[in-house]
Amino acid sequence: MILTLVDYGAGNLASVERAFARLGAQTRRARSGEEIGDAEAIVLPGVGHFGALARALKREGMAEALGAAVERGTALLGICLGLQVLFAQSEEAPGEAGLGWLGGEVRALPADVKLPHMGWNQVRRVGPSRLLESIHEDSWFYFAHSYAAFETGEAAVAKCDYGSPFSAVVERGRLTAVQFHPEKSGEAGAKVLRNFLEMAR
Repeated sequence: MILTLVDYGAGNLASVERAFARLGAQTRRARSGEEIGDAEAIVLPGVGHFGALARALKREGMAEALGAAVERGTALLGICLGLQVLFAQSEEAPGEAGLGWLGGEVRALPADVKLPHMGWNQVRRVGPSRLLESIHEDSWFYFAHSYAAFETGEAAVAKCDYGSPFSAVVERGRLTAVQFHPEKSGEAGAKVLRNFLEMAR
């Protein structure tokens, strides 16, 4: 199996590639909808601005191709901004439509905490999770964000508390995403990526 990493010009692709390479996984980059079309499994990394990512995916025909892949059951992992863009919209870019695959809102983290939320934090499980399987409940993960998904219903399988509880891990079938950066989260993050690979296979 070869992992397809969505390359929209502003992602943290190199560190994600290295993390998967350490697990023995092969990866390739996709910069257009055509290159996503035959993907066996997809990773949507994300750093930057919600609006810029949403526009890039639409401009290159990747949004439509990603939607088709998810519809046919291709496993997908969104990371950080790659989680947020799965929702319909974000306060970071009013009027800019996200992919709209998950119900809920992406809003700014509370103003009474230091922003961005950058550094190590823990997550608490609120439902069964394949991504977090065999990971100790006390594990720490690396976060770097100022916006987060709230009120995500049953899709949220783990939350993080930072000023207010937000969705840290979402899963709906083979559509999965994490708000933290597993590629920067040591052994616990590596296990998340390994669990995704096993699910995708």
